[in-house]
Amino acid sequence: MSVSPFDNSHYEEACDQAIAMCDGNMRSTIKALIMANEYLEAELAELQAAISSGCMPKKLTGSTSSAA
Repeated sequence: MSVSPFDNSHYEEACDQAIAMCDGNMRSTIKALIMANEYLEAELAELQAAISSGCMPKKLTGSTSSAA
């Protein structure tokens, strides 16, 4: 699925979903998004460190994916 660079509807929908998941509390929503971002940054740092030391994550070293 291709998204037009000027179509922000998917961001609007994602915002609505995040706010709904936090029962409409904007502060909780922002906090949850910051925490998720920090988690992803830590995961990325771990992967970068592993790759720079010559290790490859198991998921990337196997044969091609069977996902459709």
